[in-house]
Amino acid sequence: MARPRMFDEERALDAAMRAFWANGYEATSTQDLCAATGLGRSSIYNTFHSKHDLFQRALARYIDIKTTTQIDLLEDEERPVVERIRAFLATVIDSEFEERVDGRSIGCLTVNTTVELAGRDAEAAALLERDLERRLTALRVVLRGGQRDGHITSSRDAESLARFVNAVTGGMRVAARGGADRAQLESIASTAMDALLP
Repeated sequence: MARPRMFDEERALDAAMRAFWANGYEATSTQDLCAATGLGRSSIYNTFHSKHDLFQRALARYIDIKTTTQIDLLEDEERPVVERIRAFLATVIDSEFEERVDGRSIGCLTVNTTVELAGRDAEAAALLERDLERRLTALRVVLRGGQRDGHITSSRDAESLARFVNAVTGGMRVAARGGADRAQLESIASTAMDALLP
């Protein structure tokens, strides 16, 4: 008869997520995961099967938490469209100053993973593609609505604008990881808003 697990699997997954987020997939060793989760090597492998499977679950958890928060902001019909987009960009900036190691942003796990693994890990790439499409869909809807009501005046189609806003947020995250301060990120966000507004 199998012995019951004596640890909180969700807490262990969160700890592993933070380790991968801070260090990347390749640079996070099994020993790092043991230290982060407080689990022994056998517990990690018995529960999560492999480092790669644990990473996939950690990435999926990150996406669920972060993207859901962003989409909730974009879909908040109580707020005007322009406010929703500003709040979306502000949330990106705020997150870069909440999650730091040694005084530097650790960036975004999806952006970091795109750079590190998307070209050579089909499973990670599929997760990232689904996440991107979900975010782009929410951005398209809000931008198209803003164009209809006259608050978004760019003549570009909503698809192009959604990809632009998404690229701006990815660029802001990379800039923050490289050491950009809050004022620099706010300037980037303000410039992006200028491209959308009259």
